[in-house]
Amino acid sequence: MKAVEVLQRNSRGAFTVPAHGLYPYQWLWDSAFIALGWTQVDWERAWQELLCLFDYGQGPDGMLPHIVFHEQSRDYFPGPDVWGREARAQPATSGITQPPVVATVVRYLYEKDPDRARARERARYLFPKLLAFHRWLYHARDPYRTGLVVIVHPWESGMDNSPAWDKPLSRVPVENLPPYERRDVKHVNPEERPRKEDYDRYLSLLYLFRRLEYDPREIYRQSPFKVVDVGFNAILQRANRDLYALAVLLQEDPYEIEEWIVRGEVGLEALWDREAGFYFSWDLVAGEPIAVKTSAGFLPLFAGTPHQGRASLLAQEAERWGEKARYLLPSVDPTSPFFEPRRYWRGPVWINVNWMVAEGFRDYGFAALAERLKADALALMEREGFREYYDPLTGQGRGGEGFSWSAALALFWTR
Repeated sequence: MKAVEVLQRNSRGAFTVPAHGLYPYQWLWDSAFIALGWTQVDWERAWQELLCLFDYGQGPDGMLPHIVFHEQSRDYFPGPDVWGREARAQPATSGITQPPVVATVVRYLYEKDPDRARARERARYLFPKLLAFHRWLYHARDPYRTGLVVIVHPWESGMDNSPAWDKPLSRVPVENLPPYERRDVKHVNPEERPRKEDYDRYLSLLYLFRRLEYDPREIYRQSPFKVVDVGFNAILQRANRDLYALAVLLQEDPYEIEEWIVRGEVGLEALWDREAGFYFSWDLVAGEPIAVKTSAGFLPLFAGTPHQGRASLLAQEAERWGEKARYLLPSVDPTSPFFEPRRYWRGPVWINVNWMVAEGFRDYGFAALAERLKADALALMEREGFREYYDPLTGQGRGGEGFSWSAALALFWTR
C-alpha cells in the first residue's frame, strides 16, 4: 500500500519525519497523527513514535517542544544552531511548543492495542509525562487561571501563516534582523509558502525568546505576539478530556485534570461570537477578537464543548464553505478576502484538520457532513498522492510530497 510506503520511507528508526528533505526532524503534533497511522502497520512502532518524542524532547519542567533535532540537516531553517538550545538538551530542540493532541492519541493506543500488557506499561509510563506537559501549558501560558492558554508564536498554532495572525504579527518589530536564507522555498514553490515578511517576524520572535533564554515568564510578559488561539485551546480541551479518561483507567488522581476541563469549557465557549455564529481567536495584546473565519473555528466540535445549537450553526457554516469550494475543508472561509487557495494555511485543505473536524461533526450527529470531510480528504489523496495540503478549488496537491500525516490518517481512516 502506498501510504505504508510513505511512512516506511520517512521513518528514521523510532521517529518519523513529516516529509523527506522539507522537514527532516521530528515535529510534535505530526508525530501524534503519524502514530495513529502506525497502529495500522505495527503497534510497537506506534508507541515508539510517542516514546521518542517525550524521551528526547521533553524538558524537566514538562515543556514539550515543537521540534526535536535528532540529527543535523542542511535542508531546514531555522535549525538547532539558530534556536541555540544545544546545551540544554541532547538532542537539541526548539524553544516553543505545538498543539497538544498527544493525549488523545495515547488514549486511543491504550484502549485499542491488542497487547494489553504493553498498553498498560506504555500508558503508565507516558501518563505522568502528559500530565507534566499540560501542567506546563497552564503554568506558563495561563498564569491568571482563565482556562485558556496563550500562544506566543504563530508556529505554536500549527497553522503558521493563518490570516488570523496577520494583525497581531504586524506588531512584531523586524529591525536589526540578521540576514538568513530560507530552505523551504528550495523544496516548494514560494507561492505555496509563507511570505518573507511573515518569516521575518517569525525569526524576530525566535531571537527575542533566545535572548530571554526561553524563560517562560519573561516570554509571556515580553512577547508582542500573544494570542488565545481557538484551535490550540480546542485541541487542549479534547486532550484534557482524554487525559482524564486515562487517569480513571489507570487509577490515577484525576482532580487536577477535572479542574482544567471545567475552566477550559467556560473559556473556550467565551470565544463564541454570537453575531458571526462562529468561534474566533482572541488578540490578548489588543484585547479584541480576531474576526477572521478559519478552519480552527470548527475545532471546538472536536473538544465537545458547544451546545447542539452552536454545532448546528457550525454545520451550516461548513456547508456554505462547501458551496464555494469543491473540496472541504478549506483552511480559510473561501468568501474571505484573505483566502488564497494555494498558500499554506491561507486556504488549502489539510488532512489532519479534516480528520479532527469530521470527528467533531460525527460526535454531534452530523454524519453526512463528517462523511463528506472524510470522502473529500480520501479523494484528494487518491487523486494527488499524499501531499502536505491541497487546493480546495482544483484539488491540486501542494507543498511537500510524501507527507507523513496525510498517509498516516489515510491508513487510520480506512482501517
